[in-house]
Amino acid sequence: MTTIPQVPELPDTQALQRLDAAHFLHPFTDHQALAEKGVRVMVRGDGIYLWDSEGRKVLDAMSGLWCVNVGYGRTSITQAVARQMDTLPFYNSFFNTTTIPAVQLAAKLARIAPPGFKHVFYTGSGSEANDTNVRMVRRYWDLQGQPDRTVIISRHNAYHGSTMAGASLGGMSGMHVQGGLPIPGIVHINQPSYADHGAGMTPEEFGVHAAGWLEERIKELGPDKVAAFIGEPVQGAGGVIIPPPGYWPEIRRICDKYDILLIADEVITGFGRLGKWFASELFDIRPDLITFAKGVTSGYVPLGGVLVGERVADVIVAGGDFNHGFTYSGHPVACAAALENIRILEEEKLVEQVAHDTAPYLKARFASLAAHPLVGMAESCGFVAGLNLVRRKAANVHYQVRFDPSLGVGMICRGHMFNNGVIMRAVGDRMIIAPPLVMTRAQIDEMIALIRLCLDRTLEDLERRGWMS
Repeated sequence: MTTIPQVPELPDTQALQRLDAAHFLHPFTDHQALAEKGVRVMVRGDGIYLWDSEGRKVLDAMSGLWCVNVGYGRTSITQAVARQMDTLPFYNSFFNTTTIPAVQLAAKLARIAPPGFKHVFYTGSGSEANDTNVRMVRRYWDLQGQPDRTVIISRHNAYHGSTMAGASLGGMSGMHVQGGLPIPGIVHINQPSYADHGAGMTPEEFGVHAAGWLEERIKELGPDKVAAFIGEPVQGAGGVIIPPPGYWPEIRRICDKYDILLIADEVITGFGRLGKWFASELFDIRPDLITFAKGVTSGYVPLGGVLVGERVADVIVAGGDFNHGFTYSGHPVACAAALENIRILEEEKLVEQVAHDTAPYLKARFASLAAHPLVGMAESCGFVAGLNLVRRKAANVHYQVRFDPSLGVGMICRGHMFNNGVIMRAVGDRMIIAPPLVMTRAQIDEMIALIRLCLDRTLEDLERRGWMS
């Protein structure tokens, strides 16, 4: 890992905070509350660490936003970007043209993708890629002589982006109440959360039961109206919801039975995060379309897209014009960044390292947090993990006493994390991580120690407030 030199002079934090409050509208943010508190200004990164404008070092256990897979400070990526900008900073992929990095990356993606994926449609983000999925599956069925097959089924608490179609595909009520969402033709079923819905069943029984919700909805809507089902292999922003055994094979069986297209949203899980290049292979999903973004460039430059399986690609290619695309589809600079990022993943064998070494070690170390008085359960899959904060523990997860959601215990815990040198995300009262894939065993130990310290601080805080009784 190349070390970035220390910033010689720290910026004026308060001046930057004032400018930010005056001009910068942040994603998913209460801006009045942020202005009162003051934004935290990140100024540099190296490996798994960040430094803010006050000189404080923090361990980034969220890989930025699930994306910095190869870690910060990779000068070979920035050099690849600079070379491409010096050579050809931009040209579009309209008007029967292409660029060398876009072609090379498409071929590379076809090589590392699961079997049956030979084509890619480029976008600028995962949100745009999921909008593309809506257009593509409806075009597919139209070309197949079934124009009424337009409905796409998703899951409650799923996250598929924040554009109009992406946010509609997602199943987050807080997003749907703003903007009249979801748009027509998108419906939802329950998520496969064993803790929330699996009482009285084994995880294996629940996996098949939860998949059955898809079949029920298909029958309710009519198979001749349903175009596709979309799901994240592991639901990320919803709280690292790891599917129970048997769930995805049963979903695939149901899609085959009713001839429904299956979309795997791998914006988070792609490019090694779960110890496979794509989680579709880990769970035997066998999708028709795969959404990707984030880890394809490790977040260094925005890039997203859809890997299109042969079933869909053959029809789209034979069908004439597909009237969809973006100015930045196949941006040569983004594709150059992705090519170098994938080279690093391959040459350093980071996917294999996660699968056979660091993910099993993380699983064992993270599971040890379940002994903490605040933790009801702690689970992981590859390099994503989550733990539940509970008021009263029980051996059976379904008998644990949770906190009143209005107390915001997860956000209290997140504050202690940030203030003590580790970034851990709160989804309600579930605390989640997705560390950079370069994290070593020693750094896993460091992260777990920091998390345990912050759980202790949170417990002390809650006891002072009288919330643990």
